[in-house]
Amino acid sequence: MDMQSIISTLVPLINSAAVIVVIAYFLTRSPLFNRVLERNMTWRDRIPLILIFGLFSIYGTLAGFPILGGIASIRDLGPTVAGLLAGPAVGLGAGLIGGAHRYLQGGFTAAACGIAPVAAGLAGGLLYLLKRKQFLGIGKAVLLMIGVELFHMVLALALSRPWEQAVALVESTILPMVAANALGIGVYGIIMTNLLKERALEKAKLMMEGELGAAREIQMSLVPKTFPPAPARDEFSLYATLEPARVVGGDLYDFYFAGGNRFFFMIGDVSGKGIPAALFMAVTRTVMKTRMQPVDRGLGRIISDVNRTLCEGNDASMFVTAFCGLLDITTGEVTYVNAGHNPPALVKADGAVALLSVTAHVPLGIVEGMAYGEGTLHLDSGDTLVLYTDGVTEATNREKAFFTEKRFLEVLEGAQRLSAQGIVEKTIAAVHAFAAGASPADDITLLTLRMEKHAGRP
Repeated sequence: MDMQSIISTLVPLINSAAVIVVIAYFLTRSPLFNRVLERNMTWRDRIPLILIFGLFSIYGTLAGFPILGGIASIRDLGPTVAGLLAGPAVGLGAGLIGGAHRYLQGGFTAAACGIAPVAAGLAGGLLYLLKRKQFLGIGKAVLLMIGVELFHMVLALALSRPWEQAVALVESTILPMVAANALGIGVYGIIMTNLLKERALEKAKLMMEGELGAAREIQMSLVPKTFPPAPARDEFSLYATLEPARVVGGDLYDFYFAGGNRFFFMIGDVSGKGIPAALFMAVTRTVMKTRMQPVDRGLGRIISDVNRTLCEGNDASMFVTAFCGLLDITTGEVTYVNAGHNPPALVKADGAVALLSVTAHVPLGIVEGMAYGEGTLHLDSGDTLVLYTDGVTEATNREKAFFTEKRFLEVLEGAQRLSAQGIVEKTIAAVHAFAAGASPADDITLLTLRMEKHAGRP
């Protein structure tokens, strides 16, 4: 058979295969096909599949190319795909429909061409079982289709008479039919492979989202959320909030009585984002709490000890900026250590607002032998200390402009009239209004501590 004849036979066959592949692609997006992939089919699902792929086989015959008393077609493609996708019953059913239709068309190859689709459906279904109901793969599917068509040709030679006409027909159609059917199942194999990868990615995404959601719940459970922190003590008030930029983040805050009238509070920001930052955040909080006793050693020595512990085995080179304070609630005296963190804002009782000038030491987790010095400040009655992470001042809008310290201080103007919770809520609202829907680039954390009164004094 010359090349021109092969091409003239192959082109209409490829066109037919393309139509079937396109229709089959839309089938893959149906709820029925979801049950096929989940291997959760009932006979109510199998019967429509038998009919659909049986009609594919009939279409393959009708769209075939009449030649030498036979029909060059891609009728075996539908049953083969049916068997590979849904098992022997569906493959056999589709093959019987396509085979019966072809047999009724008559012709000297009617018997061979009627049997071939049935064999194709069974072959696909048996491989479905051998592969434990998993898709065969592109290469193996193509080899199966080639084998099916070669078997078709053997049947034509064995069952069709006159012999000479059968030989001539096989010689004329073997290459176009093998090529067209193999190409059709190859393209469908690509569609199936991509679909399975898509589903696997979606499943992995959902699993990861579930894990991240659980991680977020665990992380948020680590930071205290009971306000006021000491209902029986009216000398001070405190409020804090943490909004992760992602499902989980690396910001942290903490507070608790560290002995007697001394109240510990801190805010921190771990380098990086996501689960690694959240884990380092949890470790930092735990180490800080265990090292805080006895507090009489001095806050500077405690933070130096925390830093040394965080440096040990820190192969990921993570670090955390932190502002830690120890408030004597009887005097308003605050001892603090600033480990590379943003300077707090102080809102005075008379309304004056300013960022504190505090020495910023190296963040925790970088220099193992770092000695952290202490600073002190005094809170008068009505004074409020506002701690924050750079997710506040470096929040961006759609134009990539920063919120800035200037805007932050403007928000705090008049804040002396608000409660500790009111200051936090006003600031968060201002940041969100500024961002105007832009995705947050960093976690947003705020902690406000107000000295309501000194012990024994209003």
